[in-house]
Amino acid sequence: MSGDALRLTAVFGERDQVHGRTLSDVALDRFARDGLATSALLRGLSGFGPRRGLRTDSLLTLSEDLPLTAVAVDAPERIEPLAAWLAPLLPGGLLTVEATRLVDGPPGALAGDVRLTVHVGRRERVGRRSAARAVVDVAHAHGVSGATVLLGVDGTVRGERRRAALLGRNADVPIVVDAIGGGEAVRAAAAELGGMLTRPRMTIDDGVTLLKRDGRGLAAPPPDDHDGGRWARIAVYASEVSRSADGAPLHVALVRALGAAGAPGTTALRGVWGYHGDHAPHGDRLLALRRRVPVVAFAVDRADALRERWDVVDAVTAETGLVTWERIAAVPAGLAP
Repeated sequence: MSGDALRLTAVFGERDQVHGRTLSDVALDRFARDGLATSALLRGLSGFGPRRGLRTDSLLTLSEDLPLTAVAVDAPERIEPLAAWLAPLLPGGLLTVEATRLVDGPPGALAGDVRLTVHVGRRERVGRRSAARAVVDVAHAHGVSGATVLLGVDGTVRGERRRAALLGRNADVPIVVDAIGGGEAVRAAAAELGGMLTRPRMTIDDGVTLLKRDGRGLAAPPPDDHDGGRWARIAVYASEVSRSADGAPLHVALVRALGAAGAPGTTALRGVWGYHGDHAPHGDRLLALRRRVPVVAFAVDRADALRERWDVVDAVTAETGLVTWERIAAVPAGLAP
């Protein structure tokens, strides 16, 4: 499948229920029943929503209601009715629908900064490497600014549900690799990956602006050419051992600072492999005493409100992190007045 598509992203709590079943299970059942081309359920590291307190997976709060992020990509005629069905089930969550492009080969010319997202199976291989690590290696070799591997715990692959099991091989459980960089670097990486992966599932998104890279400012949040109602996403890609100026883990400091500044919600996801900026790819290693896995934290709000809170993000990322801005055309459920 190649061409124009829509990406649905829903953020909610792992305890949220619909008629006695978890919302995550109900949603993934619907994704499979609708035969979605690709989807993944990602378990959050920490975050808060418009009607929730701070949630974290720190040692003393393992029973907390952690955020989940469900991502689904397919043709507009599949995603639009799905979004209409899901939105009323998320009174305290968040749902966005964004235009994207599905590609399965070399893309055309790409201008400015773009986001490349690649969906692969957990056990999919490219030679002796996992497919996910191969994507990161290719992105790094072509000078893409950052790439993060996010481990799915459930999802669909060409309409079939693939859920992780404790004792299963989990070969087809989806993994999402999120990469951000300049158009030419991403185009070269996507072209190589198209010939390397088996039946590649890749999307490319325009409308991305790289704001900072390891403390160095690259651009200011872009002005909006519409009214203040347009929506945007700020994302920070870093490492779990990255620290803010006050010594707190960067993702924790960001979630807390945005919450104190009145943001309606922020979610942090832990990756398993990746890099940002000039750092070499890194991640989970057996017997490592200190985890150095990548982390991505993102906040969605009205563009004018995010600009007003930019000084908060700027202060937290004074020394490290890859910071991006993305426009969102759709009005998110759960945040709209």
